[in-house]
Amino acid sequence: MAQKRILMGVIATAHGVRGDVLVKAYTAVPEDVARYGPLESEDGAQRFALTIKRSTPKGLIARIEGVGDRDAALALRGMKLFVPRERLPAPAEDEFYIEDLRGMAVLSPEGSPLGRVHAVHNFGAGDLIEVAVDGARDTVLIPFTKADVPVLDLTAGHIVVVLPAEDTTQNEAEDDVDDEGEAKRPATSSQTQEDGHAGAREPDA
Repeated sequence: MAQKRILMGVIATAHGVRGDVLVKAYTAVPEDVARYGPLESEDGAQRFALTIKRSTPKGLIARIEGVGDRDAALALRGMKLFVPRERLPAPAEDEFYIEDLRGMAVLSPEGSPLGRVHAVHNFGAGDLIEVAVDGARDTVLIPFTKADVPVLDLTAGHIVVVLPAEDTTQNEAEDDVDDEGEAKRPATSSQTQEDGHAGAREPDA
């Protein structure tokens, strides 16, 4: 089984000529991006010992051990920075890490299995849970609110979601076309981008 990794931040670009980098941190406290030991690439093949120099409105200015000039820093532009899940502290009650939700079973309010959590996204208007619905080709995006996700049980390994009405009934001809006669199509995983963040979260109110 692949080791779970939590996305802590990303190297945005080089800073200056001496090998410093600008890091966009996804932790609640930006400086905590380097708190839990060396950071790693997504596959774990590369490790980065990060020293934070200062914080700016654009992100953190940091030095990476072994990176001594601008060219080397530029070569790391866009590198996502991860830590193994087991290095992080346990989340507080009613909080969780986004990575812990991926793959969890999704149930209806009546307890019927609906599918699995494919990903969690945030495009600026709040968190969305992407659900891979059993037997369906396309995924469904559900607002991550207490109204739409009333139950999140990490111990049992499932969440309860309230799917939109059109996703809980059989497709009917009148529901499959719009007013112009064009076939309807829900948002699919190909239309979204993975967005895993470090830091514990709870559903929006």
